[in-house]
Amino acid sequence: MSYCHLVHPSHSTQRLVCPDCDALLEMPDLEEGEKAVCPRCVAPLLSNPRNSVHRTAALAFASGLLFIVANAFPFMTLEAGYRYSEMRLWQSAWGLEAEGNPYLAVAVSFFILGAPALLIGGLLYLLLPLMWNRRLPGAVPICRWVLWARRWNMIEVFLLGALVSLLKLGKLATLTLGTSFWAFIALIVCLTAALASIHPRELWARLEMPDA
Repeated sequence: MSYCHLVHPSHSTQRLVCPDCDALLEMPDLEEGEKAVCPRCVAPLLSNPRNSVHRTAALAFASGLLFIVANAFPFMTLEAGYRYSEMRLWQSAWGLEAEGNPYLAVAVSFFILGAPALLIGGLLYLLLPLMWNRRLPGAVPICRWVLWARRWNMIEVFLLGALVSLLKLGKLATLTLGTSFWAFIALIVCLTAALASIHPRELWARLEMPDA
């Protein structure tokens, strides 16, 4: 563990502000496994976990595979008497459009399909080259898009809504959860872990390294 240094606002150095006491601090260079705390209030500021790039890349790759499985197989099946129907994840937006809710269909397509796909693809585009200290063209704007898209990733909200619907549908028909449902839950876990495994400041620092 290391302490950040207080700096004068006129100094030309990379700085950060403590979120607890608003102290202006010099951003330290951390080795793997080190953490930085504020020298004034001892609040945790930065961390550089070991193998963060490799771990995040592995989780993002697993998220990509799970995203494909979640969209390729049935999410749930309903059986009532002689009627049988199944729903796939990507068909949820089409169903809303067919029911006369085009705006909700667009929102579901963006929050449930578009934002996760952008997150996963962007993370892989950024992190796989960084494993060899490389940076592909357009990495900086893609990093901005990834950090922007993480705010609009709402697959957890969709799962919560699906669970509420399952409680109601289970009383009307025989309900079977498909492979997509379980892959979707695993996708939430992996993608959340991937986003938590690397700090945005560390990602920017690695992209700005001379060798990248």
